[in-house]
Amino acid sequence: MSINYIVDHIPKTTPCNRRPGPAMTATTITIHNTGNPSSSSRNERAWLTNSANDRTASYHIVIDERDAIECLPLNEAAWHAGDGSGTKSGNRTSIGIEICESGNYAKTLDNAADLVAGMLRARGWGVDRLRRHYDWSGKICPRLMYDGGKWTGWEAFKAMVSSKMKKAEETEMKPKGEQKMETVEVRVDGKKLADGLYDDKAGVTYVPVRAVAEALGADVKWDGKAKKVDIDKKK
Repeated sequence: MSINYIVDHIPKTTPCNRRPGPAMTATTITIHNTGNPSSSSRNERAWLTNSANDRTASYHIVIDERDAIECLPLNEAAWHAGDGSGTKSGNRTSIGIEICESGNYAKTLDNAADLVAGMLRARGWGVDRLRRHYDWSGKICPRLMYDGGKWTGWEAFKAMVSSKMKKAEETEMKPKGEQKMETVEVRVDGKKLADGLYDDKAGVTYVPVRAVAEALGADVKWDGKAKKVDIDKKK
């Protein structure tokens, strides 16, 4: 992932209980839009500790076209899902990611898909672990993924994440470099002997030792027990 990932947790003493503190073992990742078309990730991080902010709301990560900022530890609960504090609530079981709406939104969305794909892969999860804010509390959020009664943008985002996960998996499975062996002609004093093999990856040519050595007037002895070849010049 090329985006700049910053860990900048808000203090435990932040007002309005915005860092509630309960430990969390996340089972899903919840996607939001910030709802502010002019705010960056750094602005959103600053909002959490702004003295004028009187809301009890928080999130784990906020992301824009340049940065992703981790505002709360991913193993702590946050107030982002709007469904209370029950043990099975989104607030207590899901990592909340806010996607900024300002600047180059297409780039921000691509960054978010990269981030989420990496998080899912790191946990051994699939896109079935993704949730909308809407899934927890019915709020139309992430709002920019909602289109006239349909969640077309949401489905497109999940498809983007899935594609990035598949691409990363294929890259991991792809051999670092495939060995290619080519047949080469071996000659001694202009006389053709048995063919050899050239390994283009290693830059090494393999030739039949006995054929070459004997053509040069040497004796060849193979010691199978010691796994060695002795070549002695004939006197």
